[in-house]
Amino acid sequence: MIKPIGSDELQPRFVYDTVEHEKLSKEAESLPSVVISSQAAANAVMMGGGYFNPLKGYMNVADAMGAAEKMTLTDGSFFPVPVLCLLENTDAIGDAKRIALRDPNVDGNPVIAVMDVDAVEEVTDAQMKTMTDKVYRTDDMEHPGVQAFNTQGQIAVSGPIQVLNFSYFQSEFPDTFRTAVEIRNEIAEHGWNKVVAFQTRNPMHLAHEELCHMAMERLGCDGLVIHMLLGKLKEGDIPAAVRDAAIRKMVEVYFPENSAMVTGYGYDMLYAGPREGVLHAYFRQNMGATHFIIGRDHAGVGDYYGDFDAQTIFDDEVPEGAMEIEMFMADHTAWSKKLDKVVMMREVDDHTKDDFVLLSGTKVREMLGNGEAPPKEFSRPEVAKILIEYYQSL
Repeated sequence: MIKPIGSDELQPRFVYDTVEHEKLSKEAESLPSVVISSQAAANAVMMGGGYFNPLKGYMNVADAMGAAEKMTLTDGSFFPVPVLCLLENTDAIGDAKRIALRDPNVDGNPVIAVMDVDAVEEVTDAQMKTMTDKVYRTDDMEHPGVQAFNTQGQIAVSGPIQVLNFSYFQSEFPDTFRTAVEIRNEIAEHGWNKVVAFQTRNPMHLAHEELCHMAMERLGCDGLVIHMLLGKLKEGDIPAAVRDAAIRKMVEVYFPENSAMVTGYGYDMLYAGPREGVLHAYFRQNMGATHFIIGRDHAGVGDYYGDFDAQTIFDDEVPEGAMEIEMFMADHTAWSKKLDKVVMMREVDDHTKDDFVLLSGTKVREMLGNGEAPPKEFSRPEVAKILIEYYQSL
């Protein structure tokens, strides 16, 4: 199986030893504590599950700036985005060297991790702007990722963490949430050697399904990991539980047995386009995938990024040899009326726009809300049924 990034074996920050876990949980209740941001909590979940291997904790400002500016930390290691714990103030923790971090997304704010504090630093306005510009390629506060990053505070608390739970992800999505450790184990149990991963924050329509089939066939893959984001999204995105039901139905009906896994991970969407595409590839290698599908406008939002910026970044900006995982670069896929099947649009140069079945997101939502299934060339009827029920419940 492909090695994780930066080590021979995954080094998850979750405390798996039950005795140590109980001991740490008791200690945490007596430590100075602070409720962290949703983004910081998601970072803890990703470190806990091994996705951010080999990170041991939150970055200091120098490492965060290195990640933002050149995807390289001060020790020379590769990481594509800053992983910070930003606070508005440190009143609750003072100058303590060991603190408890509390979850903002669960009632009662339980302790999600214990941190050994290495540094408490103020992030300047100029540093926040640099990180924002480099990661998001915009400082527009209308961008949901820019807004989330810039409203946490500007005091960075850094140091190694020990993770005690996976926030609400394990309890709300018990059949779907998986750590990188668990996905590696499941890949091994399936006996897969060549594995392609597909990222989604949306339900999968026919074009997405066929893109996965194309990738598996062309790469000669044994298996597919459909890996959906379970964390916070922007307003208007379909809730994870609905996506999960729709995707599971699609796999059940249209994929051969033992060929696809439906899983999810606990992270808030950054909507950072190309830089988030690199991050997605990073943690897919850590979970054991050998290949990763990068599609048109991957992880984008609005008109902030070019259609293929998330593909060209791998050649233009990612340090050579940073990752072993290989990219499957995909174009927009759609049903061809001429060929009576789903195709990649760049591969059929004798087609015009009118030769494809293309529906806007607005049109699809309108149809579903009216109880009308999109055409079979766009969406599987079993998937449409689940989405119609959701939209009509709003």
